[in-house]
Amino acid sequence: MAAEVRITEYTDPGCPWAWSAEPFRRRLQWLYGDSIEWRERMVGLSESPEHYEEKGFTTEKQASAFAKMADKHGMPIDTSERPRMAATLPACLAVVAAQLNAPERARQLLRCLRVQHFSGALLDERETIDSAAAQAELDPGELARWMEQDDTERVLREEMDAARQPIAAARALDEKLAGWSGGRRYTCPSYEIERLADGIRIAVPGFQPFPVYDVILANLVPGQERRDSEPGVVEVLQWAGTPLATREVAELTQLSDREAREELGRVAIERHLGSDGLWKLSPAAAA
Repeated sequence: MAAEVRITEYTDPGCPWAWSAEPFRRRLQWLYGDSIEWRERMVGLSESPEHYEEKGFTTEKQASAFAKMADKHGMPIDTSERPRMAATLPACLAVVAAQLNAPERARQLLRCLRVQHFSGALLDERETIDSAAAQAELDPGELARWMEQDDTERVLREEMDAARQPIAAARALDEKLAGWSGGRRYTCPSYEIERLADGIRIAVPGFQPFPVYDVILANLVPGQERRDSEPGVVEVLQWAGTPLATREVAELTQLSDREAREELGRVAIERHLGSDGLWKLSPAAAA
């Protein structure tokens, strides 16, 4: 099936809002499949730990914010206080390096970096990036070499510049944007949704509930086919190809978090994270 819509997603491995929005992104992927073409663009939230410190955002405030996010939106986050603040730019550079050299692994690398970050690892440490690379089935040494290439830095800066030039429609929703020294930028996750037939583009800045995306797609391409919206937990874990949080499975199956967790307990193995965890099929269920 040829794609009818392109979604450009402005995001960052270190953003808890982008992590909290993953259940909605996955449901869009499930419902619309290959009729949506996805592109990820890195925002680059922080170039150094001092970036946060200058704004008065400390490790204590970060831990408190993570706890509130996990409680409100349900995605698993280790809420213990980190030893220091960490820059997100090295992780963004790693994602761009994968986009340029192994595009089929870039989204999985982004996922693995997020899991590392929300498990308590520091995104600007080589060990964190190497571990995420290995989990995404990339050679850490090769990824490191890609990151050092001039084109990688150039493309990352282009993506960051694009994130700092939201389209006019997005600027009408100023409360969903953030400030920077040159004006306003997209927050994470922000979507630009484009109908490929005629180039009509709609901005969806910032964290939004799922119906917002669904209504926009229904209006842009009303004839677009949708997959069955209520799969079982085994089916979604097989489809995802990576461990999922309870909240992600609940959103895909349209179960409550409690119902999803109960069903997952029968067929899957949980890796504890924060107050919840990430699930993969048990060997028996996978067979």
